[in-house]
Amino acid sequence: MKSLRVLFALLHALIALLFSLAALALVWIAALKSWDTLSQGLDTDSALGIVQALGILASGVVALQIAQTIAEEEVVREAHISGPTRVRRFLSRFLVVLSVALAVEGLVAVFKAQGNPEDLVYAALLIGAVALLLTGWGIFIHLNRSAEELEPEAMQEAKGEDRKVS
Repeated sequence: MKSLRVLFALLHALIALLFSLAALALVWIAALKSWDTLSQGLDTDSALGIVQALGILASGVVALQIAQTIAEEEVVREAHISGPTRVRRFLSRFLVVLSVALAVEGLVAVFKAQGNPEDLVYAALLIGAVALLLTGWGIFIHLNRSAEELEPEAMQEAKGEDRKVS
């Protein structure tokens, strides 16, 4: 069983590395997009280019945060997501970056829709999805809190695992 855990840790490390490489590629693409936009001068069209670059950059941040979460939770801490505290912490880290990335994508969609009003439906649905995601996350945290109170030792164990990362 121990060799299987080592294998899973190595696979998680590889996945985290691939997410990191994807994040670097997205950051590079965002930088190129920004440079291309700024080299053409500042005007109303450049605002859309910069906002699009921000959307790509936000995707890079999401990929990097996922890589960090996988590395910390599965490789460094060797945490097994079974207790309510660990589940809440893992999902919260992921949902923060996902919510920010979707909100930025909604902003990009709003900028793009300025010239085409029927595209505002997509932007509104995307922003509404962010609101639903945040609402669901808040409900989950509220309901999870009572489960955590039933297992105070799981909270202490999760806090103890934090020392491995710092």
